[in-house]
Amino acid sequence: MGDVNELHQRWCIADGHADSLMWNRDLGVRSDEGHVDFPRLREAGVKLQCFTIVTRGFPFIGGFPVFAAWRGWPREARASEWTRALWQLERMDAFCQASGDTVRVATSGPVLEENLARGRLSAVLGIEGGHAIEGRVERLAELHRRGVRFMGLTHLSNNDLGGSSFPMMGNRGLTALGRDVMAEMARLGMSVDVAHASEHTLADLFSHPEVRFFCSHTGVRAAGGGWRNLSDASLRFIAERGGVVGIIFAPVYLGGDTVDDVVRHIEHAVDVMGEEGVGLGSDHDGMVPLPKGMKDVTDLPLLTAALLKRHPESWVERVMGGNFRRFFQETLGG
Repeated sequence: MGDVNELHQRWCIADGHADSLMWNRDLGVRSDEGHVDFPRLREAGVKLQCFTIVTRGFPFIGGFPVFAAWRGWPREARASEWTRALWQLERMDAFCQASGDTVRVATSGPVLEENLARGRLSAVLGIEGGHAIEGRVERLAELHRRGVRFMGLTHLSNNDLGGSSFPMMGNRGLTALGRDVMAEMARLGMSVDVAHASEHTLADLFSHPEVRFFCSHTGVRAAGGGWRNLSDASLRFIAERGGVVGIIFAPVYLGGDTVDDVVRHIEHAVDVMGEEGVGLGSDHDGMVPLPKGMKDVTDLPLLTAALLKRHPESWVERVMGGNFRRFFQETLGG
């Protein structure tokens, strides 16, 4: 793995999705718990990590507040979906401040490139589920001011913006509020993460002429796996609009539990989208197991090695981070 580790230190390794903030760990300290923290990201050679803000859990009442209490969130942070979002953003700010200038939130393309030049980790911030704004479109500007650059309109259940891909949710489309939110996101320059959108909501999102789309974490339907995977038609549309699809590591969505299953989904997505459309969307710390042999982000070189057995270095470099680097250069803003 020596040569692979050297490539990881040289390349812009990037990942589209980690739910690490909700666990209330100090991300500046190396832990044996979970999948991601700043020291382990640095060891793995990751230069760009998307961190998502989760404010609602599985579709039953009270699930996330119970989880947050178990993880030691302060009472005032647990009070509402909006306070949950702000608290996680404040935690990320504190972790970056304490990092000795080794981690910064990437709020623009130039900041991302400066971070890369100076050897800093870039944290790109997103919201997993637009219910976090509690129906108040004007809060999107506040999120943008705090460094958030993308949002998924839905998560694991339908909300007041649109339909979730979760089973038995009825394949609902965007609501009037969802359309207003989408328009405001376009105005602010925030990208839409389509990872948990129903087919109907996807079609409504794709009809907007200005919004930038990507998918932070998913499998691909034609390669097997779970209910929320994207169709080839959706992959093509995202590619045509310059988006990137991050391939998830979770076995339930891959239809298998090995690194080769991740490779299978990546290869199918590249076949459909082209070499510039596919990246990594691990779903680290997202309450799902990793493939056999992977315990956390430091095992990412196993995937790189598997890809290098089958593809040229330039192909693998794009998938391992070059494509997300290009997408965020284009979409974070000036």
